[in-house]
Amino acid sequence: MAKRLPSSPPILPGLAYIRPLGSGGFADVFLYEQDMPRRNVAVKVLPSDVRDTDLLRMFNAEADVLAHLSAHPSIVTVYQAGISADGRPYIVMEYCPGSLAERYRIERLPVDEVLATGVKMASALESAHRAGLVHRDIKPSNILITSFGAPVLADFGISSSLARGTAGEVLAMSVPWSAPEVISEETAGTIASEVWGLGATVYSLLAGHSPFERMEKGQNTREHLRRRILRATYPRMTRPDVPENLQAVLARAMSRSPHDRHRSALEFAEALREVQVSLGLAATPVEVAVDEWAPAPAGVDFADESLRGAVRTAVPHTSSRKVAEPASLTMFARDEDAEISTPDPRRARPVWPWIVGGGAVIAAAVAAVVWALVAAGGL
Repeated sequence: MAKRLPSSPPILPGLAYIRPLGSGGFADVFLYEQDMPRRNVAVKVLPSDVRDTDLLRMFNAEADVLAHLSAHPSIVTVYQAGISADGRPYIVMEYCPGSLAERYRIERLPVDEVLATGVKMASALESAHRAGLVHRDIKPSNILITSFGAPVLADFGISSSLARGTAGEVLAMSVPWSAPEVISEETAGTIASEVWGLGATVYSLLAGHSPFERMEKGQNTREHLRRRILRATYPRMTRPDVPENLQAVLARAMSRSPHDRHRSALEFAEALREVQVSLGLAATPVEVAVDEWAPAPAGVDFADESLRGAVRTAVPHTSSRKVAEPASLTMFARDEDAEISTPDPRRARPVWPWIVGGGAVIAAAVAAVVWALVAAGGL
């Protein structure tokens, strides 16, 4: 299938377009500068010709999920969402200048950095799971790096509810990091499959490639990877500075049977923290929402396929129409609270009655003078 061409950036109120950031399967991301407060933001936009109800549902769900979870320090922040003048839904998010999309393939990431990233991502997932949500697309390219160098989890576009069944759901996956039960389409996403995805992601960051890739050319097609993942035999890393206890943690996270994996993202985080301590490193704090924290009252409606948000009904443009001088407004308004469309009755009186009335008074005065002179015998 031919790759979709990126759409043009929409004109958005209070935002000035800078440049494109990327294009995915169903959305484009652009860099804008926000006018107030002044900052760079990333804007994710659906193409103008999208009418697919599944894509609209996924887009709405991502906006709602991010709004609910983005207070977490390891989840990308969402600022607002709406519909552009040309009818395109968009989400305004925190701009993250970096990601782990390709970095792990071109440089050897330090073990301590990878461990810290793993704990932070596990904390983010645990918070999502406690809110009844699953991400369903954990992989290196969905870990962005903020301006302060902190990793954050992004792209909740195919997230779902833990309470929902798989019937009618869009089954989307990134094969190299998908669990066997997802590959075989037994489930669209569970806590156990999330643990697998995070384990496979941590493995990738350390190994420089996804777990079931091979170095031989032509051996990494989608079908090749699917078959290897379904067999799920843990491929040990040959990297010498990866300790044995870390290999064991990843092997358990990527067990073929979901029941043999860590029972939660929190348990996986604690296992990584134990490795940190064994290496003499400071344990990365686990940042999980307190028990009193609960989903938003309305929850997240994963079936909502409507166009939602504030609609910009007009595109700002420069007008050639002449504007009246401000001084002319003083004819109508007496103070700041007056309505400029309401004339002041004292100023709106016609001029001609005064002219006619004044003439009549003068004529009467002249007549009186003449009469007085006649009476006095002066005429």
